[in-house]
Amino acid sequence: MRVQRAAAPRPSRARARTTSIAAFVVLAALIPTTASATGPQEVEAELPYVCTLPSGQLPATVRISADFPERAESGEAFSPTGVTTTVELPAEAVADLTAREAAEVRAATRLAVGVAQNAATATATWRGNAEPVALPASGPLALTTKGDVPSVTGRSDGDLTFTAGDLAIDLALGTADPADPSAAGPGALTVDCSLAEDAPDQGLLATVPVGTGGPGASGSPSPSGSAEPSGSPGDGRGERPEERQGDRSPKVLENSPGTAADRDVPPCRYDEQHPPTDVSLNAYVTGYANVKKLKGAAYLPPSCVLIEQGIPVMGPPDPEYLIFDTVSYANFHYQEREQTPPFGATFLSFDFAPVKATMVLKQTGPMRIDSRMKMRLTDFTTITDTYVRAPLVLHVLDLEVNGTPLDVGSGCRTETPLVSEDPDPANFPGDHLVLYGRGEQIIGQPATGYLLLSGGTLSGEATIPAFTGCGTDGEDLDRLLTASVSGPGNLIKQVQGQTCAIAAPVFPSPTNEGQCTEDLQPYEIPVAER
Repeated sequence: MRVQRAAAPRPSRARARTTSIAAFVVLAALIPTTASATGPQEVEAELPYVCTLPSGQLPATVRISADFPERAESGEAFSPTGVTTTVELPAEAVADLTAREAAEVRAATRLAVGVAQNAATATATWRGNAEPVALPASGPLALTTKGDVPSVTGRSDGDLTFTAGDLAIDLALGTADPADPSAAGPGALTVDCSLAEDAPDQGLLATVPVGTGGPGASGSPSPSGSAEPSGSPGDGRGERPEERQGDRSPKVLENSPGTAADRDVPPCRYDEQHPPTDVSLNAYVTGYANVKKLKGAAYLPPSCVLIEQGIPVMGPPDPEYLIFDTVSYANFHYQEREQTPPFGATFLSFDFAPVKATMVLKQTGPMRIDSRMKMRLTDFTTITDTYVRAPLVLHVLDLEVNGTPLDVGSGCRTETPLVSEDPDPANFPGDHLVLYGRGEQIIGQPATGYLLLSGGTLSGEATIPAFTGCGTDGEDLDRLLTASVSGPGNLIKQVQGQTCAIAAPVFPSPTNEGQCTEDLQPYEIPVAER
């Protein structure tokens, strides 16, 4: 069965909405089972959205296609399949991107999908990724992403409805030539979009009947996605659990942004050996690092970073802007060491031999974070450019080639730190990795892009140096690793989560909510994006 939903006329303005940085809820685990569905519903929805770009709010068309089961049983889980999200941004949006000297863009989408059953609701996050596409010389820009989505369980009889909500588009901007060292120069941009007020059926995507009876008197959906209980006064969801009449608020778990209740990550807290100050922050970072020679990417697991935020100082005079410069410093923190947790990766060496490696990135000095905020005097719009400079040496702990372990010894590492082309080499000499991010905020609007406090995406490109100290018992593996791994053009994309401001519990305010767990660890666990 195919369900098609037509687009409605685009609105003249976006629906007003409130946002807060890092609004996450405690989630509970779900035991997935196989859905007993009778057949697929093929859904194709075309919905009008309004997106906030640097030039202002612009209309956009979002097309969502997915296959849903026609029916499912109570207590059984299913996942929509074949999910594709296509965003068509107008020509004005393309002009915003080309103004940043971008020639191509790689998109990742995060669509909030409301799931409702009877009187209970939850929110699942549908994520998608796309390959880089060149910006068109004229006309609109179409971005198509695909990805797996959370499973959903109806806890009682009654229809499960799926409704499209807010959409975030993470754009990694680059030049057309990936071999160009300045390819990461344009940085990244996050575009926030809201469903238009006159969207057909208020964004309804699909309805899946659950069980054999009619709508039940109790129960709630349990999508394994980022969930937030919702409701209105008098519907029972704002009452204490013992006062609810059988309605269990949706508490769900997704393999995506984590929460304080489900922390499969290393601890990230200050202690007696690392006492905090009034400007101390901590955050988790994660991401992917390409290995160009091996035509693959290594996943960098969530890692703890302890940050000492600098004090802003007045920058150089400018007739159009007030400029403030801030220098902060940071260190990875893992088992009392300044390094990432160990991480594994599997590649095909020389296009045929499977290679499995366990690695770790270790600091040889503090990470320096330089942020320049420019506030336009005419409308107080701010633009913040941030450069993170990190001296990181890659250590190889274990190596397996075609199923055969190779003893690399205890000192296998790159000869020098990873090397990026620094935009200011005179002031920042030496070997180090450089990551760049840009954040923008229009007065009255939520910030987009990367800011140190709220996090976001940083990107860069590195040369992997030659290896040294690899091998034991007279077996020299340096040349093997250098030939198969070392070289330039390795793109890196890092995602930092919302920081926890350690002083926040001492000076509580609404902006501190959702930053820290009770034991002062970062509340948000970010998700790596390709």
